[in-house]
Amino acid sequence: MIIVATLLAGAAGAVIRFLASRLTTRGVLLVNVLGSFIAGLAMGATSDQSLLLVLVTGFCGGLTTFSAFAVETVQLVMSGKTRVALLSVGLNLVLGVGAAAVGFVLT
Repeated sequence: MIIVATLLAGAAGAVIRFLASRLTTRGVLLVNVLGSFIAGLAMGATSDQSLLLVLVTGFCGGLTTFSAFAVETVQLVMSGKTRVALLSVGLNLVLGVGAAAVGFVLT
């Protein structure tokens, strides 16, 4: 049952990521920060390993995307937008880790 729940949560996260990428050019940053925040909340709110697996590995894993972030960064560099690429890397790192920390502290 836990596998099915993780699968469904991952699918929901992936659909939300897809929609975010269609609605805004900053969709990758948005979902990475949001997913980090949700993961931080989950880590602080429960020690139930099954629930954490569904929420963090499933939903947040489907929602956040390192591969899209990496490809987006390479595309920016290849198109001569190195400063924007560096800003994106910095924002994803600082805001993502910061959001996870804030979520954890809030719970």
